[in-house]
Amino acid sequence: MNIIDEIELEQMKEISEKREIPEFSSGDELKVHLKVVEGTRERIQVFEGLCIARSNRALNSTFTMRKISNGEGVERVFPLYSPLIDKLEVIRRGDVRRAKLYYIRERSGKKARIAEKRVDNKIEEVKVSPSEESFVKKEEPIKKKEPVKEKEAVKKEE
Repeated sequence: MNIIDEIELEQMKEISEKREIPEFSSGDELKVHLKVVEGTRERIQVFEGLCIARSNRALNSTFTMRKISNGEGVERVFPLYSPLIDKLEVIRRGDVRRAKLYYIRERSGKKARIAEKRVDNKIEEVKVSPSEESFVKKEEPIKKKEPVKEKEAVKKEE
């Protein structure tokens, strides 16, 4: 690892400690809270839209967001480790099969919708406190029936 890579890793760790960077990919709907400086004042502006692309290149990682503002499509590329980003929120996860969703640019209305990723098929273990154990129904193991021998079956029939 050369010196430049080491410096980039240090800067990435420094920014990651200041704010949480959630795990997201293209197709996810995000809220990006940006620090905007107007003259002497500084305020936070929220950019909410669809992530249509993500490029992972260590410190130079970027993601492209798209939203519809006043009937016009607006795209913006954000550096992931930018100090101007105050907070990143994942609103919903999209179920897509592509890494780059540039085809969304040509679509409008209902055609531009992306289905939400379902998470109901994942089983989560629920921890139960000892005081609540009496309320939880415990499943008994299924007893296997022993195979009946032919001679015994004939005797029982007689």
